[in-house]
Amino acid sequence: MTPSGGCGGSAGASPRRPRSHRPRRRNPTSVGAWPILFIGPFMLGIAVFYYWPIVKNIVSSLQQTNAFGRNPEFVGLQNYSDVFSSPDLGSAMFNTLLYTLIVLLGIPLSVIIASIIELPGLKFKRLYRILYFMPYLAMPMAVAQVWKIVYNGQFGLFNQILRGLGVNDPPYWLVTPGWALAAVALFGLWASIGFNVIILSAGLKSIPRELYEAASIDGASRWRQFRSITVPLLSPSIFFLAIMTTISGFQLFGALYAMIGTGNPAEPRTRSLVSLFYREAFVNNNQGMGAAIAIVIFLLVAAVTVVQFLGQKKWVNYV
Repeated sequence: MTPSGGCGGSAGASPRRPRSHRPRRRNPTSVGAWPILFIGPFMLGIAVFYYWPIVKNIVSSLQQTNAFGRNPEFVGLQNYSDVFSSPDLGSAMFNTLLYTLIVLLGIPLSVIIASIIELPGLKFKRLYRILYFMPYLAMPMAVAQVWKIVYNGQFGLFNQILRGLGVNDPPYWLVTPGWALAAVALFGLWASIGFNVIILSAGLKSIPRELYEAASIDGASRWRQFRSITVPLLSPSIFFLAIMTTISGFQLFGALYAMIGTGNPAEPRTRSLVSLFYREAFVNNNQGMGAAIAIVIFLLVAAVTVVQFLGQKKWVNYV
């Protein structure tokens, strides 16, 4: 006879239930291969059209080829030695830096213009923004040709104004070595204002109006508000424009080529670093030296940009 305890134990024991297969919880931080699918073609394009030319240019700067770029011969650092021993390098670097500094003066001018446009109660703000931005949309070479006519020594607008003011013998701007680079830099400064004003206007809109109202209550003048509120809070936009203007300044070539040309007596005195690269690589067919000049320009831009990023910690205010 089976003991009651045993019967009770066997009767009361419940059968084992099969384990339920719960779906594994997906890691919320896992996004799978979708980013690679979308970003991959873009990164491939950057690698092919940006990084590979840089690598190829570094290799070319260590070689010497014929006029058609064939029969490469490894020469080491000889091209760099030729670049730094060239008598034109110093003047080209000075011209590039001078042009960049003059064009950088357009940033404070643009801050003033943008601040005036964004004044409370000013009408036709959109129209003013469009008028300032329209020259930036035009083809640079076409605009440079118009300015070339403005600078004409005989019938140009500048000289007509100077003659009206009593200047009997105004200079021929684009053929006089002492004036040609300044004339091109003035054109570059004017051409950059439209883009600068749009960026700065966007930055001004992000500044809370309450700060100006509180400053007015405290008795701060418009100039004090501009100096203590507008400029500090606009410093990120100013820093961005300083970076972009510096990079474009070191790439000076199109305006010089359109306004000065190659047969101009002022051309040797206005030659930029990119102009020096163009002459060596495509006129003298010295592609190795041209590649070395391109690497020098790249390193200069990188060095100046790094210095700007290091210095921005002292004057750029991020809110």
